[in-house]
Amino acid sequence: MFSTILIILVIIIAAVLIYAATRPNDFVTTRTATIKAPPEAIFPLINDFSRWPTWSPYEKIDPDMKRTLSGAASGKGAAYAWEGNGKAGKGRMEIVTSVPSSLVSLKLDFEKPFRANNTVDFTLVPSGENTAVSWAMRGSRPFIAKLMGLFMNFDTLIGRDFEAGLANLKRNTEA
Repeated sequence: MFSTILIILVIIIAAVLIYAATRPNDFVTTRTATIKAPPEAIFPLINDFSRWPTWSPYEKIDPDMKRTLSGAASGKGAAYAWEGNGKAGKGRMEIVTSVPSSLVSLKLDFEKPFRANNTVDFTLVPSGENTAVSWAMRGSRPFIAKLMGLFMNFDTLIGRDFEAGLANLKRNTEA
């Protein structure tokens, strides 16, 4: 009886591990909001890390978080490093592409609570009085992330933060 249960348990664990290994190696999480403002009103909030506290949901995770701005004041070469509690973690991001009023691309490197290197793009597309603002993050998924992804939906978790940040951008620019 015990050996049968043990064999079934080993088969289930092996099946979960094999299934996790078949999951995609890369991920993309994207959210878009329509903001009733021109791209020129939204772009400076994204392109300047010193303005992120007004809209980024990640700024409120840890009130005691240490922040360091370096490099350019804004645009390409501007960098932002942070170190906070377990939830905020530790990392650095740098603007690698800045196209006025249309695109800001970041290199995002997490050190804690886990190591990850991702790319983040903010794309602004005008349409009449409105601007469609997309916030996308892409990167690779190591095996452990694939395994965790079987039990948690990272797109939903990250997506909620992106939705909150886009709503804050909307509030700040439509006011």
